[in-house]
Amino acid sequence: MNFGGDIMLRSFRQAVILGCALPFAAEAFAQAPATSPRTEFIIFFDWAKPEVNRDAAEILDKVAVEYAARAGSKLLLSGHSDRSGPAGANLRASRKRAEAARDYLAAHGVPGGAMTVQAYGEQQPIVPTEDGVREVQNRRVEIRFVPAD
Repeated sequence: MNFGGDIMLRSFRQAVILGCALPFAAEAFAQAPATSPRTEFIIFFDWAKPEVNRDAAEILDKVAVEYAARAGSKLLLSGHSDRSGPAGANLRASRKRAEAARDYLAAHGVPGGAMTVQAYGEQQPIVPTEDGVREVQNRRVEIRFVPAD
């Protein structure tokens, strides 16, 4: 996906990693013509909150629609946190966020048995920070379609 100049992006995750403004990247990918089914989605969370916000709900609705089109698919939900608290609390927060995404998807037609939840805490940041720093891009759940067993 070419956004002009020398920037070529292949995924929303790459846009985040390269530091593109989130609204710009999200809008660009929303408007991009679909060439193949999406296999990866990312939702972000407010600080100290595991609840699915309005923006995340819109993305999860798209995941549920995509799941319905892929009979027998499996989803991997990977929760992450920033470094704004103790490592143990961040691990629990990342699990709660992934579970909140799972519960939302289950309420929208995705069978619980089709989803696996993982929690990484602060171990895999998109934006490396010092301990104690709040970073929205690190408070996320990555949702991936994976092959069925």
